[in-house]
Amino acid sequence: MKKLTSLIKYFSKGELILWCSSVVLIITFFLIFDGENYLTLTASVIGATALIFNAKGNPIGQALIIIFSILYAIISYSFAYYGEMITYLGMSMPMAIVALISWLRNPYNGNRSEVKVNRIKGKEVAFMLVLTAVVTFVFYFILKAFGTANLIPSTVSVTTSFIAAYLTFRRSPFFALAYASNDVILLILWTMATLTDISYLSVIICFVMFLINDIYGFINWTRMQKRQNGGA
Repeated sequence: MKKLTSLIKYFSKGELILWCSSVVLIITFFLIFDGENYLTLTASVIGATALIFNAKGNPIGQALIIIFSILYAIISYSFAYYGEMITYLGMSMPMAIVALISWLRNPYNGNRSEVKVNRIKGKEVAFMLVLTAVVTFVFYFILKAFGTANLIPSTVSVTTSFIAAYLTFRRSPFFALAYASNDVILLILWTMATLTDISYLSVIICFVMFLINDIYGFINWTRMQKRQNGGA
């Protein structure tokens, strides 16, 4: 009971409202438009929970992202979104593991529940963009060979996912904006899927909530960076 109380106090009222609202909406739309694929529901709730921890710079968020990546890959496979499946199993999950190690090794003032915010500079940004271009180019042909549905949006998703994963590993506040961009791409992908199967509407709601959470994550990381650097 004490641990639960401590956990509740760890989050602000606004953060608790954001998390509860996300979970309630995800469950509501699941019950209305799906009601069968509990794997989708589980992945969505885990994902929303991961994002609220990520917004706090807490490594628990990265641990949950590893679990989410596995579940989301299975869901993507069910609709022949091989790009999403390959991206999450071959890139997002391994990068989440690397990010988890990085966050655990770089606590702020010894506080393992908050990572030290980092700022990447010009040369590294250029390196990241070149590396992203190479990864995107390679994945395009891999996805094409697998007959991936909606190839172009799936390829763009690889691009945004890689940038997001890289920035997460490097502890940059902009990782949240990169994930927000990826959320928009995924909303497009799953909207296309919903035109075929209305049950995927619950996945759309999932990524709408992810988008809101990622935007909040960027705002909070900006505050963290300012505080850690001695600002107000």
